[in-house]
Amino acid sequence: MQHIRNIAIIAHVDHGKTTLVDCLLKQSGTFRANQAIATEERIMDSMDLEREKGITIRAKNAAFKYKDYHINIVDTPGHADFGGEVERIMNMIDGVLLVVDAAEGPQAQTRFVLRKALEAGAKPIVVINKIDRENAAPNKVLDAVWELFISLHATDEQMDFPVIFASAKDGYAKADLKHVSGTMEPLFDAIIKHIPPPRAHAGEGFKLLVANLDYSDYLGRIAFGKIYSGKIKVGDNFVCIHGDGRKSVAKITAIFHFEGLKRIEIAEAHAGDVVGITGFEDVFIGETITDTAERAPLPFVPIDPPTIQMQFAVNDGPLAGLDGQLVTARHIWERLVKEVRTNVAIRIAQTEAPNIFNVSGRGEMQIAILVEQMRREGYEVLVSRPEVIYRKDEKGNLLEPIERLFLEIPKESMGVVMENLASRKAEITNMNHHGSEVSIEALVPTRGLIGFETDLVNQTRGLGVMSHLFHEYGPDRGEIAARKNGSLVSMESGEAMAYALNMIQERGRLMVVPGEQIYSGMIVGENARENDIPVNPCKAKKLTNMRSQGDGKGIQLNPPLKMSLERALEYIGSDEYVEATPKNLRLRKKILDENQRKRAAQSRAIKVVTA
Repeated sequence: MQHIRNIAIIAHVDHGKTTLVDCLLKQSGTFRANQAIATEERIMDSMDLEREKGITIRAKNAAFKYKDYHINIVDTPGHADFGGEVERIMNMIDGVLLVVDAAEGPQAQTRFVLRKALEAGAKPIVVINKIDRENAAPNKVLDAVWELFISLHATDEQMDFPVIFASAKDGYAKADLKHVSGTMEPLFDAIIKHIPPPRAHAGEGFKLLVANLDYSDYLGRIAFGKIYSGKIKVGDNFVCIHGDGRKSVAKITAIFHFEGLKRIEIAEAHAGDVVGITGFEDVFIGETITDTAERAPLPFVPIDPPTIQMQFAVNDGPLAGLDGQLVTARHIWERLVKEVRTNVAIRIAQTEAPNIFNVSGRGEMQIAILVEQMRREGYEVLVSRPEVIYRKDEKGNLLEPIERLFLEIPKESMGVVMENLASRKAEITNMNHHGSEVSIEALVPTRGLIGFETDLVNQTRGLGVMSHLFHEYGPDRGEIAARKNGSLVSMESGEAMAYALNMIQERGRLMVVPGEQIYSGMIVGENARENDIPVNPCKAKKLTNMRSQGDGKGIQLNPPLKMSLERALEYIGSDEYVEATPKNLRLRKKILDENQRKRAAQSRAIKVVTA
């Protein structure tokens, strides 16, 4: 047990966590020199979506050997939307590598992940990464990290953290900037020297707290966690103590141990190691597995509540079932249940309507990633605009989630961004000018953040950087103006014609191209004004037997507005859906028939989403 180390890598988005794990795995001799994976980048990002977006979405385990130490390492996501992944990982580690960019310094998410690590009592090692960047200022960043630790009320022992300067891309680390180093050895040595052995007991019966889940088609559910005490053998009977106090007995069918990225099956495991065990079909994250039913369960760390909710509905449009195979309510519900098994930050609930489900999570990006995964698996689904989850205090006043927003913007775009924040009911708490940049801190209702990122990119010409964290439930801030433009809604079904689109584009921006399949109630463009206009994009040019020279030849259509899934979810109004199918993303009205829409608008009642 003295030769085991359990660590997690935590940091803000894009500060180089996954690249650092690559380095540690490669330089510790985990892969053979001629192994194909040894030349890959970001080995830990195994999902397609992670590689495309360049972000980590799921926390993943790996392990490597250094000298005669076995080091278990967990790569965690940096986005606030995936904060639940970081929180549950804290149960199975004893130390953290806090990675900070040598140019950007500690950011919003650095603060969040560090707070969770310090609360769990983990020992930090600060890694100042990317020191090879032109504008790197490692010493200045180190001072900022000190201030961050002080503001988070770290203990004296935690304040005494070792610092390593590294460039994960170039594969070297050093304990002092003046040293010359070509390898990661200083970081390996710091991990062994400063990270304590696992807080675990060799005797005292078996206990394991489940921190992660996976699923195997052959073995069923695999529960991952750190063994707090005792040992476990394949074939023995063990007890799972569930969150509601129930106890179920099962036989252990397999035990997995990490070596590199591979899971190696072993016959028995001892206290302090991070292992995966199979045999329990109904085990959930946060539950305890013990050897006898009499033992007390380990304390479960509750996870921050979701703040945003969307509705997933069965695709009932005229083009339903053409792209995807999995389209019924049963398919969608089964897929959501499967997601909840391994994703602790998402909650699902059925509604009065059998074809609509409520899905709540930390942010729209988290739910958009789920929709994108479902699309790729062959599902068709309608998704509504994100709505925040309100609560009530003891006196019955309405409370809404408030987020702390951190912005880095160029000075020249400060005016428009501040105006935008004011319209979103933001309260500026801090502002610093440094060079040609301005950093702004503000408290904004979560409702106000929906769609803000797109505005920021446009207003700062792509130079603005934002990150946000859940702050608290505060008093309701009142009405926030929604999108200013109405929609151009098709009133016919058929194929889009260039002749008709040429006339429609005078009213606003188009979202479709000629030849695309259209149906009644589908949104084909954005109106330049506030109201919705019914249009007919399927109207063809009437043919006569008179020859006319040049008529209808010179049609020039402007390029259509094509949106990504996240942008589409922010863009739609409260009476609209995004129709996500494997090959298409369409926007449509919830009620397709124009006359029924008018009736519904007259009898609309104000609906508040309650928790």
